[in-house]
Amino acid sequence: MTGLGAGPEFDLIRRFLRRRPGDPATPPRGLRLGPGDDCAMIAGDGIAVTVDMSVENIHFRRAWLSPEEIGWRAAVAGLSDLAAVAARPIGVLASIALPDGDEGETGERVSMGIAAAAEEVGAAVIGGDLVRSPGPLVVDIVALGETSAPVLRSGARAGDELWVTGYLGTAAAAVDAWLRGEEPDATARAAFARPRPRIAHAIWLAERSVPSAMLDLSDGIAGDAGHLAAASGVRVVVEADSLPLSGAAAAREDPLRLAAAGGEDYELCFTCRPGAAAEVRRAFENRFGIPLTRVGRVVEGEGVVVVDERGGPLELRAFQHWVERA
Repeated sequence: MTGLGAGPEFDLIRRFLRRRPGDPATPPRGLRLGPGDDCAMIAGDGIAVTVDMSVENIHFRRAWLSPEEIGWRAAVAGLSDLAAVAARPIGVLASIALPDGDEGETGERVSMGIAAAAEEVGAAVIGGDLVRSPGPLVVDIVALGETSAPVLRSGARAGDELWVTGYLGTAAAAVDAWLRGEEPDATARAAFARPRPRIAHAIWLAERSVPSAMLDLSDGIAGDAGHLAAASGVRVVVEADSLPLSGAAAAREDPLRLAAAGGEDYELCFTCRPGAAAEVRRAFENRFGIPLTRVGRVVEGEGVVVVDERGGPLELRAFQHWVERA
């Protein structure tokens, strides 16, 4: 990498960005100029840009994760937003605030996790910033992608069906175990520590014109589905008994709360015209090896409601950073 002068800060950046065995030899399509100048240069047909911040003791705890996993999760949070609009990733900008003592091995391992997550979906780290922090550790990710036909939150209509990819509540099951002083199930821990952004899944669905509106599930479907409702001017009804639970979530004390409001799933939640997802369900599951599940419906009105098998509303609230406290 060129474009950086002498100094300990820039030596550290060079270590974070150096190529390693297995790194792609050519830059992703759409990247004209990578890190080392004042700006990276990209080109594409419809650029998607998103930002996501991970803060120690809010989004992760060091006792739960390795430094590589901290970086991986931070990157996936941004990359998953690209999946939500069915955009092909180009690259990520990674800004890291490192407390004293983390500028050596820990910081480098965090950066390796970010790079690994980006490379898994065909992207690259194309720049960022590195600063000293009095604490805590903070990782801020800007993800950039390309799509000429983004799937937005605003396309849902009354009569549409509500579907999700994969299983819900698995990562939340790991957090639930840790908070109770237990070691989480291996599947649950992997779901929290190394989530996979559903990039290919979203593009596959969009290429078949299945989703009418879509987002990714980061805070729990009980809350996130409300964003679809607000953007589309409709009411979303989530059917609790239809939510797909993994074995790890089902084994916990309150699996419904984990699935509906636990968050950290990074699965896709989308609406579609009646029958559209059912027509491709088998092909999707054969292609990706995860379930595609109808979990509700769209009706006239506003907001989101989670209902039981009799249609009665359930009191479930997804994660929020600022909530009313008694």
